[in-house]
Amino acid sequence: MIIVTGASGQLGRMTVEKLLERMPAEQIGVSVRNPQKVLELQGKGVRVRQGDFNDSDSLAYAFEGATQVLIISADGFGEAIVQSHRTAIEAAKKAGANRIVYTSHMGSSPSSLFAPMKDHAATEDALQASGVPFVALRNGFYMASALMFLGDAISTGVLAAPEDGPVSWTTHTDLAEAAAIALSEQRFEGLTPGLTGTEAIDLTGVAAIASELSGRPIQRVFVSDDQYRDTLVSHGVPEAQANMLLGIFRASREGEFAHIDPTLTNLLHRSPLSVHDILKASIAAKM
Repeated sequence: MIIVTGASGQLGRMTVEKLLERMPAEQIGVSVRNPQKVLELQGKGVRVRQGDFNDSDSLAYAFEGATQVLIISADGFGEAIVQSHRTAIEAAKKAGANRIVYTSHMGSSPSSLFAPMKDHAATEDALQASGVPFVALRNGFYMASALMFLGDAISTGVLAAPEDGPVSWTTHTDLAEAAAIALSEQRFEGLTPGLTGTEAIDLTGVAAIASELSGRPIQRVFVSDDQYRDTLVSHGVPEAQANMLLGIFRASREGEFAHIDPTLTNLLHRSPLSVHDILKASIAAKM
């Protein structure tokens, strides 16, 4: 049985739906903190059990009978997140899983300027130390972040953010399909190449495409790192969270997310959704 954690979240839920296209529902189980959020999966025949990364006993129950476990990386950053991943890895091992798949990141590195990338690197180390065959899917950066930074720029005409660098943006949809393929066909071993889009675009490029699609001029305005952080904090964002978000810009300026690799394209047998595709759909939904 393939167990998918975090199935109430966007990536986890999409991955389960993609798996259901490839195998019988009785071969799929999910581990979620709140089973009430995924009752529709239970209605499709998927095994639903309560499991919490911070409760090893609950994971023992949720992972029972697992041959593979997909560990969707937890939200947040810092040592507590890494420890929760270690707990999940150990639970998968104790459950007898012969393969652990983890949603890592293309920028995974202990020296990254973006804090979550250090957590991914630490989790990859834990996977290697577990002794269980594993796959770390080094996913590209979610385009959802670019949409967040774009915000209401179409209506205001201004996209204000710190200096950034090119990013090979990807979508939850494409990465969920990649995860389903990796699980159902047992693709990859160890650390994968970056599962990226086919182009790397900075926010100036994002603004230009959005302007073209909307027919409204958007000016890319650069603000200082300090100004950006202070603005976030003034709007109620905790300082640690603000510094973490600022790290995206610092890391992208150093090219941490600019690499382009054909692995995702080859795996899907098609081109991943482009920035143009995603912006077109997003803008159409708002206009």
